Parts: sequence; structure tokens; C-alpha cells
Amino acid sequence: MTPRPAETPATPPWPEAAALLAALRPEMLALMDDLTATMFCAKDVTGRYVAVNQVFVDRTSERSRRTVIGRRAEELFVPELAEHYVRQDREVLGSGRWLRGVLELIRRPGGAPGWYLTSKLPVRTDGVVVGLLSVSEDLRTHDAADVAVSSLSRVVALVHDPLTEHLSISDLARAAGCSPSTLDRRIRRVFSLSPQVLVLRTRIDHAASLLTSTDLPIADVATASGFYDQAAFTRTFGRLTGETPAQFRRRSGASDRGATGRPAGGTG
Repeated sequence: MTPRPAETPATPPWPEAAALLAALRPEMLALMDDLTATMFCAKDVTGRYVAVNQVFVDRTSERSRRTVIGRRAEELFVPELAEHYVRQDREVLGSGRWLRGVLELIRRPGGAPGWYLTSKLPVRTDGVVVGLLSVSEDLRTHDAADVAVSSLSRVVALVHDPLTEHLSISDLARAAGCSPSTLDRRIRRVFSLSPQVLVLRTRIDHAASLLTSTDLPIADVATASGFYDQAAFTRTFGRLTGETPAQFRRRSGASDRGATGRPAGGTG
């Protein structure tokens, strides 16, 4: 099958779109066009689509990217799905933090819903959030009620809860309603990670976001990311990133923001 040629994006007529596109490399946008099972979009701070790939267009009732650009989720998707997207976007734009590895049911072309793995990240220019990028990978399950995938939504919620400091594989297996060995297979199938690495990656991702978007003390970052003490957090962070939390923060410039403890560049 011959792939459809990429459309050249028109120059956006509104300033928020121009600000976001100026922060994105054309090579990255071109690469997104080559994805065949992953939806991609870039939204400005007003919630309007600035860039999308053809996979994204195919999940709407439109046929061309030109008819999607400049519109909002509520103009393209059913109300409950659009409201869900808007809530996610507000969280990312308002906090300046990543949303990573969220399991979602999204309707595929033809009407059948399927499981997708969604991540969203804020885009900044000079410390100010100018928009977000979103990708949703089709997990290609054949049944929206697939127990192997749907049970992992409970596991993901538990992993993202910083109050559950000492998560064991047994805890995760109980949340999924399966044995530890079955859980291991399911998580590797969906995330290509072991359960232990999924927990650590999620918490280090959260910590990195706090280090780069707030000036919270490192001890508070450790607690907010589910680590029982700062020393354990520092060891784990260094092992996985190659830098101490303080080094990571200095390199990001987050330590220069003052003493508010609030996200930098948040948009209300």
C-alpha cells in the first residue's frame, strides 16, 4: 500500500499556534507523519490543534489535516471523550508536568473501541508553557473488554499514587486480580517493562517533572514521588539518570525560579 503524501502545514493564522510551532522542530513533525499505529497531536494553550498526523485524522470524522487544524476536541469527538481530553490537557498545561502511560479506550475507524497508551508533555519556550504534545499508541487488542489490558488500569493508578510508598509485586497483582507471574507477562506485553521498572520509571518521571517545574526541596520531591527517604531517592535517581537530583535540577535551571513551589509557566 502506498502511503499518503504528507501535507504541508499551512502557516497558522493565530499567535498561540505560531508560538508553539516555533518551539517544535520540523524534523520531529515529519517523523510523526510516519507513525502508522500512533496518534499524534500538538495543541496550543487555547486547546486548538496546531499539528496532527494522519492516524489522528483517521480517528475523527474528518478526512484531511487541514480540516482539523485550528479546531478543538469538542468539535471533533463525542462529548464524553472530548471532556476527558480537555481535563488531561488542563492538568498538563496548568501543572507543566508530563502525563505518561495512561491506558485509554479510544474508538478506532469503523466504530470499535480499542486500548491505547497515551502520554502528554508540555512544551516550553523560555520557561513558559506554550502548548503540549500528545501521542496515543494503539495496543492492537481485539476486544475493548480485554481483561489482560483493562486490569492494568488499576495497576497504573496504584503506581501513580505517591502515598503507596512500598509497592510490592504482590500489591500490584492484587490490584490487577491476577498472579504475580501473570501480571509480569501483562505489563511486559503492554509497557515492554518489568513491573519493578514500571514503578521506578513512573516515580522517577514524576520526580524529574517536579525538579524541573518547581523549586520544592529535594526531600519534598522524594516524598511526593513515593520514596520513603531522601537518601533512597537520591540513590535511585542517580542510578537511573546518571545524575543526582541536585545536578539534574541545576542543569535544568529550575533552581533559579524563586521560592514559590509552584510550576513554572503554568497556564491556569
